[in-house]
Amino acid sequence: MRGADPWSLSRLVLLSPVCLAPAASTMSKSKFLTEWEEIDEEYQQLQETHKLYRQKLEELTSLQTSCSNAISKQRKCLKDVKYSLKRSAQTSAQTSEKDLHALAEIQSQVKERENVFFDMEAYLPKKNGLYLNLVLGNINVTLLSDQAKFAYKDEYEKFKLYLTIILLFGAITCLFCFNYRVTDEIFNFLLVWYYCTLTIRESILMCNGSRIKGWWVSHHYVSTFLSGVMLTWPEGPMYQRFRSQFLSFSIYQSFLQFLQYYYQSGCLYRLRALGERNQLDLTVEGFQSWMWRGLTFLLPFLFFGHFWQLYNSVTLFHLAQHEDCKEWQVFMLGLTFLVLFLGNFLTTLKVVHQKLQKYLEKGKKKD
Repeated sequence: MRGADPWSLSRLVLLSPVCLAPAASTMSKSKFLTEWEEIDEEYQQLQETHKLYRQKLEELTSLQTSCSNAISKQRKCLKDVKYSLKRSAQTSAQTSEKDLHALAEIQSQVKERENVFFDMEAYLPKKNGLYLNLVLGNINVTLLSDQAKFAYKDEYEKFKLYLTIILLFGAITCLFCFNYRVTDEIFNFLLVWYYCTLTIRESILMCNGSRIKGWWVSHHYVSTFLSGVMLTWPEGPMYQRFRSQFLSFSIYQSFLQFLQYYYQSGCLYRLRALGERNQLDLTVEGFQSWMWRGLTFLLPFLFFGHFWQLYNSVTLFHLAQHEDCKEWQVFMLGLTFLVLFLGNFLTTLKVVHQKLQKYLEKGKKKD
């Protein structure tokens, strides 16, 4: 290259990129076509997978309908059997001992099958109750897998815990820092929203197999009503007389719920590990039979809270008789607190009585 013409070298430099461009372009087009073929192949596979999914989904829906119809038919048959057993019990004098034993065995199997049907229905779509229909409409809220059910139940428990802590600090702030109607209204609105949300979540959990029942189902509905009436109570002398007592009660109630959550969740964890409790059993704002497995130190706290509700009721009834009282909320709140006291107190007494009876029966059998 020593004798080469400088002009020729410059031409070679200028022309070389142009000469290489078609080769690079050919390589990039080839790579692009290869990638597109891979994408197209995955797309075709996705269509086949989705087609199979739709087919399985239709099969699942058909199986769900078949199971639901079979359970309904079995329930009707069991209802007829229970009626026949009741009639047979009325004529037990003419029945032999062997037949009585057979009837008792059938009655035991009927109860067992009713429990089995309850567990089956937890994995089948079913019609929502009146409350869920009013709030959510007629949509399917059944979770099909155990993992999804437990995750929703766990999220429900965390929601209760976090809101209990927020309500505790909210009540303390309103009582000791701000004596304004606006802050009280925000706190009362938070109570209404909290209890409304709990009723919806609990209804969904019951649709998925949670066995919460009795008074503890109604408790949050009554609490929602009470919070709503408290929210509408206008500013006045009667409100100011009861304000500090209500906020103090709210602080104690949040503290008690916080205490119950940690105690009951520990009990449930041990019982689930032993296979003695359902995975969807919940912590509740009261005393339940399974809590006897541990210490019963919660009972004094619970009874103190129950009688505080009675004290609130008595105070409000006295305020309702005052000559300056013109608000309907005063009497209604007194009545609602009385309902809460009676429901909580009588239910707790019933559970304690049942457990004591079982404990005494076990002691007699050992003797």
